Amino acid sequence: MDQRTRILEAAADLLSRSAEADFSTRAVCEAAGVGAPALYRQFGDKEGLLAAVVDHGFEKYLAAKRAAEPSGDPVRDLRDGWDAHLAFAVGNPNHYRLMHGGLPTPPGAAAEAHALLLEVLERCAAAGRLKVPPPLAAQVVMAANAGVALSMIARPALYPDPEFSVLVRESVLAGILARDRAEPGDGVAATASALGARLRESAPAMLTGAESALLQEWLSRLTLHSGR
Repeated sequence: MDQRTRILEAAADLLSRSAEADFSTRAVCEAAGVGAPALYRQFGDKEGLLAAVVDHGFEKYLAAKRAAEPSGDPVRDLRDGWDAHLAFAVGNPNHYRLMHGGLPTPPGAAAEAHALLLEVLERCAAAGRLKVPPPLAAQVVMAANAGVALSMIARPALYPDPEFSVLVRESVLAGILARDRAEPGDGVAATASALGARLRESAPAMLTGAESALLQEWLSRLTLHSGR
């Protein structure tokens, strides 16, 4: 095991056992068997180490999401992704607290998790199941999923029932997913969203870049306002 990995493993272990979701660099150096200069040379400062520890902790979670084969039902994948996110948070509460609000600069894992969620939502849009633009849907889902996770790990006595997460999840999905293509609002929004997703995947050669951008703006507006 190289020096950087030893430091990360030591810091991750101390973090997981901490009651305050924190550790001292001195304790990390002692546990890893390195001097302070080695730690600062590798990570810059304590904030850099904390960010690296969070990324290190999230790696298995993200690796599983990267490797997951999309099913034929993007909505099911969206539900599964919500549940996997919550399971990681509950199993790794200190890493999760740092990920969401404990660091001045979000770790790279946060951006990747958001990008993976957006991919699933683009598939929902292409299937005609999304009634709001994918970027807005990603913000809604991530905020709600993180809110549930933080509530359950910070106040377990107030949120002991896993069905709480299911109820919030289904409420959120009802707000962003088309229920029935026959309903006028949902049908127009879902159709516009599907067309936008397919154009992003393969823009028509006859349109200029500016024309494609304008068309995407119109479709996004139509999706947003028709789905309300």
